[in-house]
Amino acid sequence: MTLVVLACLWVIAGALVAMLPMRHQYAPGIALLALAPVLIWMIGRDHGVIPAVLAMLAFVSMFRNPLRYVSRRLRGERPEVPK
Repeated sequence: MTLVVLACLWVIAGALVAMLPMRHQYAPGIALLALAPVLIWMIGRDHGVIPAVLAMLAFVSMFRNPLRYVSRRLRGERPEVPK
């Protein structure tokens, strides 16, 4: 599979996970969150810096709330988890 197809499948999987109820989003969301940096690195390696930066901006846009939660946990805060 080409890298572009993998990136498109990641985006489709992210959209499908977003449609799930919140309690069912955790496991697939964490898998997507862990896979994204590897995929972005591969995009940067094969296609250059600009596509990698665009992919990183899209990733941060899609995962802004989980990234906020993780950053608050790393700072020692106890943020509330949505129900």
